[in-house]
Amino acid sequence: MSTVTFDLTNVLVVSSVKLGTTNLTFLQNTNDELVITLPSTQLAGTSQTIEINYSGAPATGEQAFTASTHSGTPVIYTLSEPFGARDWWPCKQDLNDKINSIDVYITAPSQYVSVSNGLEISQVITGSNKITHFQHNYPIPAYLVAIAVTNYSIFNQTAGTAPNDFPIVNYIYPETLTPAVQTQLAQTPLIMNLFETLFEVYPFHNEKYGHAQFGWGGGMEHTTVSFMQNFSRGLIAHELAHQWFGDKITCGTWKDIWLNEGFATYLSSLVIENFDGNTAFIANKNSLINNITSQTNGSVYLTDTEAQNVGRIFSSRLSYNKGAMVLNMLRLKMGDTMFFQALRNYLADTNLAFKYAVTSDLKYHLEAVYGSSLTEFFNDWVFNQGYPTYNITAQNWGAGQAKITVSQTQSHSSVSFFEMPIPVRLTGAGGQTFDTILENTTNNQEFIISVPFAITGANFDPEKDIISKNNTVTLGNENFDLEKAIALYPNPVSNELHIQIPSNISIEKVIIFNSLGQKTIESNELDFSVNQLSSGVHFVQIQTSEGTFHKKIIKN
Repeated sequence: MSTVTFDLTNVLVVSSVKLGTTNLTFLQNTNDELVITLPSTQLAGTSQTIEINYSGAPATGEQAFTASTHSGTPVIYTLSEPFGARDWWPCKQDLNDKINSIDVYITAPSQYVSVSNGLEISQVITGSNKITHFQHNYPIPAYLVAIAVTNYSIFNQTAGTAPNDFPIVNYIYPETLTPAVQTQLAQTPLIMNLFETLFEVYPFHNEKYGHAQFGWGGGMEHTTVSFMQNFSRGLIAHELAHQWFGDKITCGTWKDIWLNEGFATYLSSLVIENFDGNTAFIANKNSLINNITSQTNGSVYLTDTEAQNVGRIFSSRLSYNKGAMVLNMLRLKMGDTMFFQALRNYLADTNLAFKYAVTSDLKYHLEAVYGSSLTEFFNDWVFNQGYPTYNITAQNWGAGQAKITVSQTQSHSSVSFFEMPIPVRLTGAGGQTFDTILENTTNNQEFIISVPFAITGANFDPEKDIISKNNTVTLGNENFDLEKAIALYPNPVSNELHIQIPSNISIEKVIIFNSLGQKTIESNELDFSVNQLSSGVHFVQIQTSEGTFHKKIIKN
């Protein structure tokens, strides 16, 4: 290449660009770019070092670089996500090539404490100033590079397990570092232990973790040092979770921001589950669902246009809360063992670790462990919009059985039907409960299940595991009909036919006839192959201990 381009706001003025002692020609254009002309063509596979000298007061539009005060003391801090890094330093502000490593030198009046990513290497006093050197030796995207300076008090902790133990360095405003805040910060090693147990060792354990207080209303997961407005357990958990999901593996486009924010939100919920118990976890999920369903539209995955809109990128309803509940539904669908193993595999993937991932990368790892396609799930819940409303009818259906009918409507036309395993809790007169999960794949689907008591009530999704709203559950009073209780599925059928009968009767023989009345299959099993049948309508004769019944199937 003969030129190299950096992102840099034209509010900041570049005075010189040098390669060694050679001054290079450069241009700052109206696209907030610094275009540098190289003295000769740079060949692929070779490297050079250039020095850019620039100055000025960063623009405040993106709020990427803030100069303010706390209790009358000056403070500066940065927050560059998503598009603000260029507001204060010349960078490659993209999501496809991380910076291999950084050295950061901050010169400030010597009474102040400077903060940046990685390990503090040195402090050098020069007159009334102090130069603090930080070094971060992991790949990092431009938006996670950060600095802060003020009269911080430092509160140290330790986390991890030897030989992978590491310091937690907390930079706190002196007026804030109270015993109560120290008690809040004591949650950090506990949350770290949980995440390391569920997933893997803290990705940056060779350096540090920590917090730096700042004035923005929330938190920001700068690698190895999260900037924090407060130290609530939920915020500590959210920003710490990003060190795995967002910092180690970073979303490959802003359309995939849920891979950062959905995970961090769900991991914060896992802290509630593990520290406070299931009742609190249910309440937390219910709160997320209520927010998600407060509007009828919206997808987890962004469009190209939405990915230019900072407010949409960081939609708490969609990127954070819906992303989190999608993960919860994947956990329900896959089961804990497979779900968490898939996430550990995702984090360990050398093509993704300390690099970037898009939604299809996560889907690949989930499917590899699950053993089945999740395309339908992702289409419904990630790429398209809205949520289902379920109508459940439950009724007693012969001795020791119940029939449950599931129907749904959709809040948005982009999804014709939400496929999802749905939990239902049946109750009896004596306080009995029976939990079942129904694989709901079609509308108005009927399930006949064995229940050890006569049901008197039903509760849909008692643990609040599914995004849905305005669901209804009714107890049916239809009389039991053995003819209806015998069901064949799937119908239409392609490969294997399943016959469902009440548990108090036994099968004797199943005979299938074609449309000419010719016998084509005979079996005494409830499950058998129909591959040999021709396409079209066939008639099934089911001989049982309670009589003979006739059904019709369609062979695909």
